[in-house]
Amino acid sequence: MSGEAQGQLPTVGADGRPWPTLREALVVWARVALLSFGGPAGQIAVMHRIVVVEKKWLGEERFLHALNFCMLLPGPEAQQLTVYIGWLMHRWLGGLIAGILFVLPGAIAVLILSYIYALYGKVDFVSAAFFGLKAAVLAIVLQAVVRIGSKALRNAAMTSLAALSFIAIFAFAAPFPAIILAAGAIGYFAGRAGHPAFVGGGGHGSAAKGKIVQAGETILGEGVPHHARPENARVVNIAVLLSVLWLAPVIALLALLGPDNVFADISLFFSKMAVVTFGGAYAVLAYVAQAAVDTYGWLAPGEMLDGLGLAETTPGPLIMVTQFVGFMGAFRDPGTLSPLAAGTLGAALTTWVTFAPCFLWIFLGAPYVERLRGSEALSAALGAITAAVVGVILNLAVWFALHVVFDKVETFEKFGLHLAVPDPASIDVYALVLVAAAIFSQFRLKISMMWLLAAAAAIGLGLHFAGLFGV
Repeated sequence: MSGEAQGQLPTVGADGRPWPTLREALVVWARVALLSFGGPAGQIAVMHRIVVVEKKWLGEERFLHALNFCMLLPGPEAQQLTVYIGWLMHRWLGGLIAGILFVLPGAIAVLILSYIYALYGKVDFVSAAFFGLKAAVLAIVLQAVVRIGSKALRNAAMTSLAALSFIAIFAFAAPFPAIILAAGAIGYFAGRAGHPAFVGGGGHGSAAKGKIVQAGETILGEGVPHHARPENARVVNIAVLLSVLWLAPVIALLALLGPDNVFADISLFFSKMAVVTFGGAYAVLAYVAQAAVDTYGWLAPGEMLDGLGLAETTPGPLIMVTQFVGFMGAFRDPGTLSPLAAGTLGAALTTWVTFAPCFLWIFLGAPYVERLRGSEALSAALGAITAAVVGVILNLAVWFALHVVFDKVETFEKFGLHLAVPDPASIDVYALVLVAAAIFSQFRLKISMMWLLAAAAAIGLGLHFAGLFGV
C-alpha cells in the first residue's frame, strides 16, 4: 500500500488502484443503505455484492471473518458489518458514516409508518393489510434460516450445533448469551485441536455465491493497513467518548424523570437490550415483544408482528422494529406532550440507545480482531457461533408461525420445559393459507421481497373488502 504512514490512509491500494476517497465511500454506503431490504441475509448479500464483488475493497475471507465477529456481538450484525468495513477503509470517520447511513433511511421510513399506524392502525382496512404482511414476514424469516444455514451448516458438527441451539432456546428457554458462549467455546477448543469440522471453510451463504474474490485482487489485500492497527490509547479514548454519548441521556432521564417515566423506561430497557441481546432482530424479537407487552404495556399482543411488518417494508436493519416499539410506548403515555410529539421523542431515543453501542463494540474490538485474522482457533469459534445463531433464528420462525396461524398460544412449563403450545381450535384458516402461499412464492417462485409484501398486503385488503377478515 503506497503512500501509507503511521495512522494515515494509503494513497494506493494493494492491487495498484487508487485508494477510495471518503466522498466515494459515502456514495457506496448510501447505495448499500438504500438497497438493504430483506433482513440481515439480504442486506449482507447487497453489501457483499457492492464492496467485495463490484468494488473489490476486500476479499471473501476477510469479509466473512468480519461478519462472524459481528455475529458474536449484541445488536444488528449487518449494520455492525458496515461500521467494520467503513472503519477498515477510512478509520473512525468512515465507520461512523457507514453505520449512520445504514440506519438513516430506515429510521425515517419507520417513523413515518409509525405515525400512520398510530393514527389509523385500528381502522379495519389497515389492520387487514397488516394481517397480510405478517404472513409475508414469516416467509422472509424462514428464508433467512435457509440462506444463513446453507453456508454456516457446512457439515454434521455445525448442523448439530444449530439443532442443539434451537432445542435449548425453544424447549428450555435457555438464555441466548449462554448459547453463544457455549458454541464459541466448542468451536475455539475444537479449532485449537485441529478438528476438521471446525477448521477451514466457513462463512455465510449469501456471500459465498459466484466467483470467490481473493485478497490479492482487492484494495486492502492481505495485510492490515497502519490506520487499522490497534493503538491502545486511541481505542480507549474512542470507547470512553462513545460510552458517554450513549449513556449520558439514559442517566439524565433517570435522574430528572425517575424510573417510572416512559422515556426513562425506554432508554434503560433498550440500553440493556443493546448489551445482553445477540443475533440481530430475529433473535431478540421474542425478548422485546414479551417486555413490551407484558412488562411495560407499550404494545398490545400481536402488535410486535405489525411492527416487524413495518420494518420489513423499509431499508436498513430489521432491529428498527424497536423504534416502532419506543414510538408506540411514548405515544400511549405522552405525559405533558402531544401523543405524536411524545412518540417521535420515544422513537428517536430508542434508535439512539439501540445503535450507539454498535459503534462502540466495533471500534473497541475490530482493531484486535483484524490482528487475529490468522488464528484458526478464533475463526473456528466464530464459525460455531454462526451455526448456533441459525438455531436461534429457527426458533423465531417457529414462534412467528405459531402466533400468525393461531389466535391463542399458551406456555407449557413442567419438567424443566418452557414450550409454546397453540390451541388447535384457535387456528386461523385464512392465515394458514396465506402463509403457505407466501412460502411457496418466496421459495419456489422466487418473488422479490417487495412484491411479496405488496401482494400479501393486497390479499389482506381483499379479505377485508370481501367481508372475510376477522371472521
